[in-house]
Amino acid sequence: MEYTLRYNFMTWNEIKILARELRKNQTPAEADLWRVLRNRKRMKMKFLRQHPLSYEQHGRRSFFIADFYCHEASLVIEVDGKIHDLQRDYDEQRDLILKAKNLKVVRVKNSEVEENFNSVIEKIIAYL
Repeated sequence: MEYTLRYNFMTWNEIKILARELRKNQTPAEADLWRVLRNRKRMKMKFLRQHPLSYEQHGRRSFFIADFYCHEASLVIEVDGKIHDLQRDYDEQRDLILKAKNLKVVRVKNSEVEENFNSVIEKIIAYL
């Protein structure tokens, strides 16, 4: 990707800075999940967190920042907080775009990670 490309009026460098900020401000549920996903610990696959994914729609380049992304498995994991209850249409549209890029999308709620951590891990493994 070229650094001069603009995504929703942001340069690639600005997107990378935004992703770094999101990594610094992760939710407790994201932190718990990251402890298992990082460094090929349990899944034996490389996961990235707060990873920008670009796409083109209507002739414009845009991007999403996935909570967790595994290139090897073509998998995006989204850990949804309460805000996602208010943006279901946006999330559905986002999932359709990601699926059009041949990516599998797993959505789990923060509360699900906190209350049923092992079942969340099993759910992710099923997608691998």
